[in-house]
Amino acid sequence: MSRNSLLILALVLVLAIPAVAADIAGKWTASFDTQIGVQNYTYTFKVDGGKLTGTAESPLGKTELTEGAVKGDEISFVENLDFQGNALKIAYKGKIAGDEIKFTRNVADMVTEEFVAKRAK
Repeated sequence: MSRNSLLILALVLVLAIPAVAADIAGKWTASFDTQIGVQNYTYTFKVDGGKLTGTAESPLGKTELTEGAVKGDEISFVENLDFQGNALKIAYKGKIAGDEIKFTRNVADMVTEEFVAKRAK
């Protein structure tokens, strides 16, 4: 096999490797200021391939996560919170860096909040 053929084969193999999802399974905690005061959250994430499931738990209750995905170091999901009898969609996007996730969350397409969640030890 020629040198060029080996280089092409190596390039094809590298490009064929899919982006591996970061290992975020487990519990993560966050405390951040919102329009209704400081919120303390515990997120429990489960990952199967690139699909993310789990829960978000706060003083307002426990919610199943939907539309979850992990791709490389990026994470996204939706928390459909029942707030005083009203459905409230909270969309999360985050970037994973070791034991921290820097999140941006959009509350009902009205308010954007930024915070950091840390892996529970």
